Amino acid sequence: MTGTSVLTDAQVAETAASIVAMQEPSGAIPWTVGTHTDVWNHVESAMGLLVGGEVEASERAYEWVLATQREDGSWPMKLVAGEVEDASGETNMSAYLAVGAWHHWLVRRDDAFVGRAWPVVRKALDWVVSMQLPWGGIAWSQEWRDGRPGAVNADALLAGSSSIFQSLRAGVALAGLVDDPQPDWELAGARLGHALREHRDRFLDKSEFSMDWYYPVLGGAVRGPAAHALVAERWDAFVKPGLGIRCVSTNPWVTGAETCELVLALEAIGDRQRAATLFADMQHLRAEGGGYWTGYVWPDEVNWPAEHSTYTAAAVILAHDALTDGTPGADIMRGRTLPDLVGIGAETGPECDCPSGERVAGVTGGPA
Repeated sequence: MTGTSVLTDAQVAETAASIVAMQEPSGAIPWTVGTHTDVWNHVESAMGLLVGGEVEASERAYEWVLATQREDGSWPMKLVAGEVEDASGETNMSAYLAVGAWHHWLVRRDDAFVGRAWPVVRKALDWVVSMQLPWGGIAWSQEWRDGRPGAVNADALLAGSSSIFQSLRAGVALAGLVDDPQPDWELAGARLGHALREHRDRFLDKSEFSMDWYYPVLGGAVRGPAAHALVAERWDAFVKPGLGIRCVSTNPWVTGAETCELVLALEAIGDRQRAATLFADMQHLRAEGGGYWTGYVWPDEVNWPAEHSTYTAAAVILAHDALTDGTPGADIMRGRTLPDLVGIGAETGPECDCPSGERVAGVTGGPA
């Protein structure tokens, strides 16, 4: 598979360099200079750095992740210059290292890195799986008090759980690579995938956000005709032709990261023409020096917030890679190198009575 992008290799390298310019001495990558770091966006930036040729900076970013995990397997939700601003553990954020580690393997084939990352990934995903709810979704977060984990926020986020589904698949792939099978992750992923396909009404309603619309496709839980149908459902609500996609359906504000994530989702299901068009549309956010503005409010014709964000630049690099097949990491959202978890555990659990007829252990149909 080959394709084209509106960016040159030199421009991609310049964008990667713009992320390096905002990386802290510790290796942490904040949203932008002086703001907080969270492990999800940090890992996304590390992936972008690797694709963009900034290998040393990417390795420093991953070493920061490996060094800052807490004993329970989570990371603090927000760190500012190394200090914890929000100690809560967020399941989606903590799971994402598995995706980054698998992406690193696809690009670098570095056994030593996998060996260092595996114990950290294993502890993180064990913690995440422990947060699975009876119907298959994953609890959003866990509070921390006085340096110890506390109450669990039992609401499940659709976008977050969709990303966790991808993380579990990446974790299972890594488990196979190191010959350390994790059947509990396989079962948890199967149950979660079923919930994302057939029980989206049970997740916390965040439908005004575009992420809730496309993330079941981006994370790989919804594929085939169902994916195309899901994309069609709210295309007109979120897509602003010529500019990108809205972050929130009610606001005249397009954002670069969400647009590039939709590019990746469309590319993953074979809709490459619209993916390429959207990628070209969002290039008005490119700034001098290769960075990217976070968003644009079109009635006011102004970039808002007035910042260049690392996660936006990373999403641009990953979307470019997918559109051009520039590296083996271009498969990371397509998921063709990841195991298929559909139906795992069916023989041990009750048959779900929802219309799909899927049989997944522990998942039942009907109201929550």
